[in-house]
Amino acid sequence: MKKLRSLVLVLFCLFLVNTSHAQANTGTDFFAGKWSVLIPGTPLGDLKRIYALKKTDNGLSGTVQDSTGKELYKCSKVDVKDNEVTIYYTASGIDAYMKLTKKDKDHVSGMLLDQFPAEGERIREAKQ
Repeated sequence: MKKLRSLVLVLFCLFLVNTSHAQANTGTDFFAGKWSVLIPGTPLGDLKRIYALKKTDNGLSGTVQDSTGKELYKCSKVDVKDNEVTIYYTASGIDAYMKLTKKDKDHVSGMLLDQFPAEGERIREAKQ
């Protein structure tokens, strides 16, 4: 009986550890950081943008950068739901938004203005 209790306790602890780890990889914890996103087929051609998102007290804030890291636009709002983020900004006088959905730990897919498909990859910062 003691062995059965010990086994159940060990399994319960493993479940708790696994569940807490999975929860850390959603929402603001998952989307915080830099994302390199390719948006093919826009009227301006294929666009490569970097969405740099930072954690704040209220969620996330961020900027949109070109492929070299130069800031193009500030995000006016960033909405986060479990496995999805919507990034709002104004680009060339147009209110734009990008919806990105988690695919795996380092990849997202989504749509710009619900018209143009997008694929993104996390940019890993070099550790110093």
